[in-house]
Amino acid sequence: MADRSLRPAGVTVVAVIAWISGALDMISGIIMLFMLPVASVVEQYGGSGQLLAAAIGSIIVGLITVIVAGGLLNGNQAARMIVTVLQVFSIIGSLFFAIAYRETPTAWTEWLGILVAVVVLILLWSRKASAFFRS
Repeated sequence: MADRSLRPAGVTVVAVIAWISGALDMISGIIMLFMLPVASVVEQYGGSGQLLAAAIGSIIVGLITVIVAGGLLNGNQAARMIVTVLQVFSIIGSLFFAIAYRETPTAWTEWLGILVAVVVLILLWSRKASAFFRS
């Protein structure tokens, strides 16, 4: 595990942004849950089952990201890998929802989530961050 006193500022930033990314995933999922009573939204998602599954999946990915993001501050390699995998899942899921359901009220949160997840990945695998996680 890395020495916390040697932590570059970028690692702190990426941990905070990863946490924000997870929070955005959870918010998107919660918004989808609130859309369950809206027949037109349910129809756009192909039924309440699909909308519910998307909402729960988004909340779970976001919750795990928020929990694991703290491990980045300690230079935990497992946390780095878990956050990386979750960000890739977040990008894939958000891209699908942003395109497939572009007319829904949550579409803008998906594009924002993609942007944040890409920034997390870039910062998480930068040269300075890699040196920190190797130390």
